Amino acid sequence: MLQSIRNGSRSWGAKIIIGLMVAAMALFGVESLFSVFGSDPNEVASVNGQPIMRQQVELEVQRALRSGQVPPEQERALRNDMLDQLITQQLLTQYADDGGFYVSDAQLDQIIVGLPEFHDQNGHFSADIFRNRLAGAGYSPVSFRQDLRVDIKRQHLQQGLAFSDFSLPSEQARLAELQNQQRSFRYVLMSNDDVDVDINVTDEQVQAYYDAHQERFERPEQVRVEYVLIDRQAMAAESEIDEETLRQAWREQNQNADRRISHIMVTFGDERSREEARSIADTAYDDLEDGESFADTVLRYSDDTTSAEEGGDLGTISRGIFGNAFDEAAFSLAEGETSQVVEVDGAFHILRVTDVDAPSFEEQRDVLRQNVALGDVNDAFNAKVQQLIDQSFAADDLQSVADDIGLTLTQTDWLARGEGEGVLSEPGVLDEAFSEEVLTDGYNSEVIELDDDRRLVLRVAEHREATLISLDDVRDEVEQSVAAQQRQQAMLEQAQAMTASLNAGETLDVNWLEATNVSRQQNGSLPQGLVSEVFRMPNPDEGESQYRAVTLSQDVAVIALDDVSAGEDNDQIAGFVAQMAEQLRAQAVIQGLIDTLYQDADIKR
Repeated sequence: MLQSIRNGSRSWGAKIIIGLMVAAMALFGVESLFSVFGSDPNEVASVNGQPIMRQQVELEVQRALRSGQVPPEQERALRNDMLDQLITQQLLTQYADDGGFYVSDAQLDQIIVGLPEFHDQNGHFSADIFRNRLAGAGYSPVSFRQDLRVDIKRQHLQQGLAFSDFSLPSEQARLAELQNQQRSFRYVLMSNDDVDVDINVTDEQVQAYYDAHQERFERPEQVRVEYVLIDRQAMAAESEIDEETLRQAWREQNQNADRRISHIMVTFGDERSREEARSIADTAYDDLEDGESFADTVLRYSDDTTSAEEGGDLGTISRGIFGNAFDEAAFSLAEGETSQVVEVDGAFHILRVTDVDAPSFEEQRDVLRQNVALGDVNDAFNAKVQQLIDQSFAADDLQSVADDIGLTLTQTDWLARGEGEGVLSEPGVLDEAFSEEVLTDGYNSEVIELDDDRRLVLRVAEHREATLISLDDVRDEVEQSVAAQQRQQAMLEQAQAMTASLNAGETLDVNWLEATNVSRQQNGSLPQGLVSEVFRMPNPDEGESQYRAVTLSQDVAVIALDDVSAGEDNDQIAGFVAQMAEQLRAQAVIQGLIDTLYQDADIKR
């Protein structure tokens, strides 16, 4: 896309063109160039022509991390899972839209007010709880309604498919019977001590194993990457913010918070002139300045006899209740502060804030510092980003770019597609390293916008094609695998010989381990693979046993199945089995649709 421009980037004509481009970006934003030079670099995938942006993936990742359901160390895998999930959701949404599914605004309103997550203690919808819950999950009311509308469409689609399939009562009864079944058996786990095997790994066996398992020894296409990162958060962490700036930010942040107010009120009108009322109010203020308590001063001077008995307490108020003049005085005060004499609606007031409905300064200190610091470094961040755009575009390396801008050049070890860690694990980032311009032509990548605070440019330092690792390099691993196969084969042959003897009616001198009335839901004291094999065996005749030699991962076992019983009827299990059967059928139908949509879709990553 940019090859022809870069080839001539040092000519005078190219410099003029680049100058015009920079001007266009300054006036109209970098988006103004996408239509000329290709798709948005923040697009990590497209589904039938509809884009999925990197910001969408990052937003879902952050929501999942904030929910606490995903540990931070799984963030890399989570990004890939979220991209897959967004692609599937996009396919289902497109299918629902094509099918004419529709959700009205009235339906949305009814659903939202009915959600218990947004109810107060009395079970009623609360607009405050609604906004707070959404803010905590990273939503605005508009974005939440948009996402909810799409979710409901997909739910209607999936529910319609699920209800289109069902199981018969006889099928459910048979499934419950099989689930309740119990089996009693004996078993012996073979060990290396039970067989006398001469491990002899030949070159022919090593070669045969290597040839048969070459997928284990394939090294994928790999690159070594170097990159520079501009991180506004990191810049903010190094910014020095003084205490007074933090306190001012705290006051500004909480200036509209509800607060508990006490007051002294001196009225005027028919019985008292305005001048007389002002004189009384000034006297009350002077007494407070001389150290008299607010409660005593209220009792002496306030005409609001109702609140005077409570120290002048008016309760907790919000902006707009008592008018602009009252608000200007009350909401300019911090907790514990007292106002000057203010005139409101035919009376003079002295106000005191006794409580602010907001976290304390110390509770908010860290967040305040982060927010103030981010604003403090904003201009420097934008300047560095512009430098990165300008200098990385035509640079022949990244080291000189990093040196000029004051960034750190980070270099990685060999990485295959999808193997990046940290910032390189975010959707679409490492894909840039395997793009034609970066990998084949050797250019720096475009500036990648990871989120609002981070910009990255990468370059391929070294590249190697996918290849089969030579046998000489993996010979030790292959020899160990062949030896393990020989040991397990010897144990299996010994177990099969024991099984043949038992089936012939012989009695063997072995230390059987017994398991009685084992169900499919056994508690884990037995190897799950062993239990699974036992339930695959045919029922023995009455008074007889069924014998089988089985391979279990690295072990070998001899099983003697002695008895199969129906087990006790359990309504709970029967209900669970019926429910699971319906769910599995529904999942199969829905997955069938998803598989078909994937097959027919034009998906680009």
